Amino acid sequence: MGLVIWQWHRVRQYALSPLFIGGLRIDLSTLGILIAPVALFAPWLDGNAIAQSLTTFWFCLVSLLVLITEVASAQFIMEYDTRPNRLFVDYLKHPQEVLGMLWKGFKAVLIVGTISVALLMYGAYQLFKSPSPSWGSTTFIWQVVEFLVSAAIITLMIRGTLQHRPINPSTVAYCGDSMVNTLPLNSLYSVYYAIYSIKNERSARDAYVNMNDEEVIKLVNQAASITPIANNLHIPSLHLQVPTSVENSLSEQKATQRYKNIVLIVQESLGAQYIGSLGGQNLSPCFDRLMQEGWAFKRCYATGTRSVRGLEAVSSGFPPTLSDAVLRLNKSQSRFFTLAQLLNPLGYRSSFIYGGESHFDNMRSFFLGNGFKEIYDRASFSQPVFEGTWGVSDEDMFAKLHEVLMDDLETPKLSLAFTVTNHTPWEYPKGRITPIGEEASVENSVRYVDWCIGEFFEKAKQSPYWKDTLFLVVADHDSRVWGQSLVPLKHFHIPALILGGGVPVKQDDRIMSQLDLPVTLLSLAGIQAEHPMIGQDLTLAMSGGRAMMQYNDNYGYLKGDILTVLQPLLPAQQVIYTAPETYTPVQSMDETLITLARAHAIWPSMMYDKGWYTLPSLHH
Repeated sequence: MGLVIWQWHRVRQYALSPLFIGGLRIDLSTLGILIAPVALFAPWLDGNAIAQSLTTFWFCLVSLLVLITEVASAQFIMEYDTRPNRLFVDYLKHPQEVLGMLWKGFKAVLIVGTISVALLMYGAYQLFKSPSPSWGSTTFIWQVVEFLVSAAIITLMIRGTLQHRPINPSTVAYCGDSMVNTLPLNSLYSVYYAIYSIKNERSARDAYVNMNDEEVIKLVNQAASITPIANNLHIPSLHLQVPTSVENSLSEQKATQRYKNIVLIVQESLGAQYIGSLGGQNLSPCFDRLMQEGWAFKRCYATGTRSVRGLEAVSSGFPPTLSDAVLRLNKSQSRFFTLAQLLNPLGYRSSFIYGGESHFDNMRSFFLGNGFKEIYDRASFSQPVFEGTWGVSDEDMFAKLHEVLMDDLETPKLSLAFTVTNHTPWEYPKGRITPIGEEASVENSVRYVDWCIGEFFEKAKQSPYWKDTLFLVVADHDSRVWGQSLVPLKHFHIPALILGGGVPVKQDDRIMSQLDLPVTLLSLAGIQAEHPMIGQDLTLAMSGGRAMMQYNDNYGYLKGDILTVLQPLLPAQQVIYTAPETYTPVQSMDETLITLARAHAIWPSMMYDKGWYTLPSLHH
């Protein structure tokens, strides 16, 4: 009720009865799970003092879990536009960074929330500590009856239905606003279900209607214009990419006896909403100038809402899945395709540069296990200019990148540089920008980030590596993804820019994805190679025109102006999208496009499960 009142501006356009009826069903299901251990033993242990003490402990424990998740809900919704979910659990794995962020950025919320939980827990203890009165002696027959009745009621509560499938979040989803669809859930159930769903790595086949492998492979290869190469390992998308200007590029490389450096600069949370040249706020004068000096992509879309999702797309060209990003999954910690795996045999020196702790989100393990030979993280910066909650400042990170590029100019380098500044609690060194309003704000953080970009590229242009380097500047995702749609495309819109020696200067208005960037960079570098990426080479005039993204449990496939949305266990939906935020229902569903979207949703899960996203050389 409280969340509905708070979010009334979004809830009011939908019926309330499905929300509250669905909420009651979910609450009963949660309650059934929590009271089951007590209710099923009660007929046999009625009046037992030890059992009463254990009951008090159990009810206090589960009350604490309920209270923590519910008290955290409002702030979590403000940040992620959904109830606490798997991301809530993921953050608990990194208490130092998360507690530091909360203390510096949400101190009042943390204090009030802690006091509220403490007071409510005191009340819960007072409620449960007193022994409940005994029912009196009962016969064995009555104990059996009580047990069977309790078991039946508990089972019905937990299942929430008499139908074949038990109740789940999709059962109570009833509208076109993803956030509103999470309101019938309670937050403990939302977190529990997210953990429960990990058991099968969130299978897209189970969620979005299954398809056979051959059809999935055929449709995805056709969409990427891939002619697969026969291979013993059955890598379905392995193909030879021939650069569009292969003769000129190879002759140039032969003359210089080296390949071009490829530098991937991934900007934390720098959505298009902050970039003036993309129709956003006027916070990025330096980046806006650079957009006029290189190949600017005006309609680039992120594949997800987490940094690991953007990193997997840019470093390995891997599409989004209903499961977690591959950086965090067990089967992808070695022999998984990345640009480093491809370029190392060509003599490249590969590095990952990050101002924070590289163990966060399992980045260190993934990159070291998949070709990146050098890791520069927080511990590598001996005298940083500034150090905040998430790590050293962006200018420190760029200084390290410059140092790496200047070292051994004759060796080509692949560098993945990931920034940290544009993240709550919005910390940055003083004296670089003139803050407007509250200093610790996302707007001032973006101003500082933009200043860092400008300073770095001014230095890079004067450096000997400039003419031999391709720079990609791209966001991992927007700072906060939310909206009254199943997939809020406005907040998947991100800046992307390629510049450096020999890069054409143009404004590109084609719809494209983060997945297209590594493939395009290979083409610009004149590298002819076999790889499994399904991104499109944007140096080709007929490429582009599609993007794909994962938003919580929903999968979006944008083709032209048609957005197809897949939801777990629900029919697909299609709308006509007009930027920035207009969604018009289609007159008739395009079933061919729905099938294509399903194929792209299933393909990465299949590739991961079977170990097919790799190179033949990695198995020798």
